Amino acid sequence: MSSPPVATAALPARSTPPTENVEQLKALLRKTLRVSVTDGRVFLGTFAGTDKQLNILLINTDEYRLGADAGADGLDGRYVGQVMIPWRLVVRVESHAEGDGTRNSGYFDSDEDSMYA
Repeated sequence: MSSPPVATAALPARSTPPTENVEQLKALLRKTLRVSVTDGRVFLGTFAGTDKQLNILLINTDEYRLGADAGADGLDGRYVGQVMIPWRLVVRVESHAEGDGTRNSGYFDSDEDSMYA
């Protein structure tokens, strides 16, 4: 008995090249991001992509609570694995700086050098 035929469709070719913003997002794939959200948590993980609403997908992620919710030592971190962070909750997105070392903090801040332009 043979299996039923499977419909396959080739993806349509792009008529225009990707924009600069898309190229900047692609450059961040598999990079470590630090994402701060409105409730004071910070997620540190590997950028795996976004969806159409710009929700951020991180893998191999650790979650840290800052402020009053933090543990006795001030950093109450836990491994959370894969997370989808809604864009409406994002306060700041930072990526680790590479190259010339002109930044003191080692991270590019979304408020200073917008990766979404």
